[in-house]
Amino acid sequence: MWAAESAHRIAPFLRYNPASMSKCTHCGAEVSVGARFCPACGAVQSSISQMPTAASSPPGGSRRAAASSPPIGRVDSSSAFGAFSPGQVLAERYRIIGLLGRGGMGEVYRADDLKLGQPVALKFLPKHLSADPALLERFHAEVRNARQVSHPHVCRVYDIGEVDGHHFLSMEYVDGEDLATLLRRIGRLPPAKAVEIARQLCAGLAAAHERGVLHRDLKPANIMLDGHGRARITDFGLAVRSDEAAGEIAGTPAYMSPEQLTGLAATAQSDIYSLGLVLYEIFTGKKAFEATNFGEWRRKHSEEPPTHPSVHTTDMDPAVERVILRCLEKDPAKRPPSASQVAMALPGGDPLAAAIAAGETPSPEMVAAAGGEGALSLRAAWSLLGGVAVLVAACVLFFPYSTDLGIAPMEKNPASLRDHAREIVTKFGYDKNPADSSDWLRRDYDPMRYLADRQPSQQWRRALRDVGSPVLFKYRQSPRPMVTRSFDGTLVEADPPYEVSGMVYLATDAQGRLREFRAVPPQVETEKVLSTAEFDWSRVFTEAGLDAARFQRVEPQWLPASPFDARAEWTGSIAELPDISLRVSAAAFRGKLVHFQILGPWSKPERMEAPRQFTGLLIAQTTLVIMLMALFISVIFFARRNLRQGRGDRTGAFRIAMFVFVVSLFYTHLSRHIAGSLRDLFNSGGAAWAQSIVNAVVLWLAYMALEPYLRRRMPELLIGWARLLEGRFRDPYIGRDVLIGAVFGAGAALVYHVVNGLPSWFAFPGQTTIPPLRLLGPGGTNPLGYLSLGILQAVVQGVSMLVWYFLLRLLLRKKLLAVGALAVVMFLLNLGGENAWVEIPGAILTAALVVILVERFGLLAAVVFWLFRNLLVDVAPSLDFSNFYATYALPGLLLLVALALYAFRISLGGQPLFGAASLED
Repeated sequence: MWAAESAHRIAPFLRYNPASMSKCTHCGAEVSVGARFCPACGAVQSSISQMPTAASSPPGGSRRAAASSPPIGRVDSSSAFGAFSPGQVLAERYRIIGLLGRGGMGEVYRADDLKLGQPVALKFLPKHLSADPALLERFHAEVRNARQVSHPHVCRVYDIGEVDGHHFLSMEYVDGEDLATLLRRIGRLPPAKAVEIARQLCAGLAAAHERGVLHRDLKPANIMLDGHGRARITDFGLAVRSDEAAGEIAGTPAYMSPEQLTGLAATAQSDIYSLGLVLYEIFTGKKAFEATNFGEWRRKHSEEPPTHPSVHTTDMDPAVERVILRCLEKDPAKRPPSASQVAMALPGGDPLAAAIAAGETPSPEMVAAAGGEGALSLRAAWSLLGGVAVLVAACVLFFPYSTDLGIAPMEKNPASLRDHAREIVTKFGYDKNPADSSDWLRRDYDPMRYLADRQPSQQWRRALRDVGSPVLFKYRQSPRPMVTRSFDGTLVEADPPYEVSGMVYLATDAQGRLREFRAVPPQVETEKVLSTAEFDWSRVFTEAGLDAARFQRVEPQWLPASPFDARAEWTGSIAELPDISLRVSAAAFRGKLVHFQILGPWSKPERMEAPRQFTGLLIAQTTLVIMLMALFISVIFFARRNLRQGRGDRTGAFRIAMFVFVVSLFYTHLSRHIAGSLRDLFNSGGAAWAQSIVNAVVLWLAYMALEPYLRRRMPELLIGWARLLEGRFRDPYIGRDVLIGAVFGAGAALVYHVVNGLPSWFAFPGQTTIPPLRLLGPGGTNPLGYLSLGILQAVVQGVSMLVWYFLLRLLLRKKLLAVGALAVVMFLLNLGGENAWVEIPGAILTAALVVILVERFGLLAAVVFWLFRNLLVDVAPSLDFSNFYATYALPGLLLLVALALYAFRISLGGQPLFGAASLED
């Protein structure tokens, strides 16, 4: 009914103007040539409007292509009133149907585009004005700015052309009525329709701002309503790029913001002010201010508060009144930050769903504004917090049964092991004050896996406590600075190579007993007389903690990598594992130990054989490689496309990239081995900066590549993340997502602990325990290192999971198929390659948790999921503070607890911590 009523049109009327008179380009009233302001509406008159015209335009400003039209299906076909006749074909493409109207900016014709087969409006600049370069440039600027915006609620501009010296632009033909005319005719819109139109205007204006275009002349005369009652924002003649806005007075004073009226540069908040004035008229039928000259307009907009809209109507919704008055704040900083925020403040509806239904991509601000407050009920918040506490506590309780350090604790800390390693080096005749040294921890996996495959799981786990923790302490020193060749700057056994005489490498077990030794002898022999005394091999047995009586000397088989002049080997066993045959290999050169190694049945000649691969682990690694390659190709393709089309949340991408850069720089400085010389120090620092920049650029590209598509197709999964990027750190929605991610992450960690802890009670052959990966990594003995790495990896993993879900949705088309495919991928990635009977159920449960979380709760929850899961699995969460790693893991546990408590508090949205137990979710 409303659409049918709005279909009534006011036909254009023509009136002769004396040469001394012109027409206002905004309201059509008569204006004396040379006048600066219109006496009727107060609009600033440009040099265009001061030129005499052949005819006037109807009230409402029909000078614009879509600003006014005759009744539906009718145009003024009288060729006497236009430069072109009906039926005339222009530029071999446009067939004139009739004249729509005239104004200070020329004539507007209804035409058919013969090439595309669709109706268009042609807006002609008067021929005598086309010679003015400034006016012609303004005409071209209108096309450039309007073409930047493509949106269902913005009148589209197609092209610009010229016919016999007449410059024109072609634009979308809107068969309807401008809002100013409609409001004069019916007064105001019904409340429900007013809200609908208000949302459409917000969407159109938000699309323009997202493209960096400021309208600067938003008013009812520049808003068209088509035959279906849909709004279109028209006339970008005064629009400018937001980064090019300069201080000038341009627009219609009745609808200009206070800052515009004082000559300051327009901003997005200036358009918000104009939007508020338009909404005031839509809902009340009255103007917010009335004035008769420019000075009065400026005073009222700058100093006088508007009358409350509810004064003019009895059915004004308080929410609508609040948002209108907020838009009309004198201080731009107090106005809504975006048109999307205005839409969210309007009652009812879902602007996010409306944007998707309209085929548009919601802006990041619109995404952040969607989803409501998101506050949890007291019962839901306490339940989630309790779930986090129970799951974290369960992980800690499983630690003695599911982890390397739980079943066999380390007896010494890295500092004491380092001192002992240096003592061993000195005892064997090497420099006790080297120029450079480094140390790290590694998992002693092969012996443990050998035992797990051949003994009942309960038996070998008990025996391992007597043998010692399956952790090796590794130490290297050199008479010269050791400069690594790896890009990440990590010093390991073979990097840098053993090229310098006097380099020493050794490994001890967690109790400080020697397990491996290697030294580089002199390059040139200085002693010509060889010693006849045999090397005292008993010293080696003493440092290794081996009982020489249990070993017998045999013919050597293993050749050391270092040159030697004496070697020996023994076979035997240790008391803790009497059934396991061990081989001890040692070599010396000129009376100094250059090689020592304890070999077992698990030892392989690595210099001769390819490394072993486990089927499950190989599947997981292959899956990961394929995923990374596909992701890299997708990122390059989509990033290039979005950058060329100017799409993407550049602000959000920049903030994420800066975060990654800072965290990555912090971690790389902690984990890199920094050599002694100033040059090496400089090179290492430069490499750390380079690596951090690369990490930031890669994530920036990935975010720019896929975020626009995620925002278009699955924006509901980005709401919490978008609010976090806006800096709304106390937003209840963020608290909700963090709590949910914490529950799921702690649950996934518990699944992993259970899978690896069950063999402590039940026989699961081949299943080992969880290594303390953070402790074993570069810079692992520094808690700040594993915390920074854990946060960095959580962001990358969370983004990757959501990206993969989107790509699967895109490829498979159906949501159910994409969910299933993501579950399969996560299942394959969580296979460990040891005992399938216990790992497959765990991988299924973990995959289910990941899929539910990503599909239901989105990116922020996914990032928190990986943070909790990684820190509770890869760090040794022990409560036995007699062990150094309990203190080492404490910062990680405190971070998780603090994050959960903070999320719990803000998720309540200001509610008291305790309330009635009957509160419903």
